[in-house]
Amino acid sequence: MSRPLTILLVEDDVVECKRFDDYIDGHGDVHLVATTNNARQALEHAIDFQPDAIILDLELHQGGGDGLSFLAALKRAMLPYTPYVLITTNNIHSMTHEQARRMGAAFIMVKRQVDYNVESVVDFLRDAREVIQDCRQKVSEAPDLPGDKQKRLLKRITAEMDRVGVSPKFLGRNYLIEYIFLLIEDASLTPVTVMAQKHNKTEASIKHAMQHAINVTWRNGDIEDLEKYYTARVNSEKGVPTTTEFVFYYRDKVLIA
Repeated sequence: MSRPLTILLVEDDVVECKRFDDYIDGHGDVHLVATTNNARQALEHAIDFQPDAIILDLELHQGGGDGLSFLAALKRAMLPYTPYVLITTNNIHSMTHEQARRMGAAFIMVKRQVDYNVESVVDFLRDAREVIQDCRQKVSEAPDLPGDKQKRLLKRITAEMDRVGVSPKFLGRNYLIEYIFLLIEDASLTPVTVMAQKHNKTEASIKHAMQHAINVTWRNGDIEDLEKYYTARVNSEKGVPTTTEFVFYYRDKVLIA
């Protein structure tokens, strides 16, 4: 038998999760790699486990976030292969379904429909296993096009910014991503100088924007996420990393990954 189809379950109904776990456990052609009711943790699992498929509940009322925000974050993450996303939802609004499809959902199953059950969801993926895995194999074997490596690198850095909680609303986040990217691409460059010329800004304004994004993240962010994903030592007097400490930490982390 070829390898089992690996599945990530994102669902906030505890009873439903147990049913999925029990049913999947009874079949050798599918394997549940992780279960979560939180959109941010789901992104972490998607990056760490790189599943073939994701069963995603759109409305995670008992967990955290929602399915659409997860799909958006998944697009920004650097995954060699985009998992097959099967939506399960009580939401019947056609506009919501269309938005989910545009954001990467491959199929939608409405929980209110008469014939919906856990078994039908899993069996759908079991029936599609060979196609899903064949598509994954073709993507992994495809040669890189010009710029593909740079795109993956940017996605990887962006995923790290999402993990630690640097908000996209801050311009400094974009500068931080660009700074880390330049450090990795060409160690001989002086990134802030290059960025100042590119964006027609002063070096001081770029440095200020980056440090501001870091300061706000450490002031308003989730302390558990900060401690989990940023493991470098932080000066106890300042309470936040300097821009230099931050970008070099992520340069090294991305290079190792």
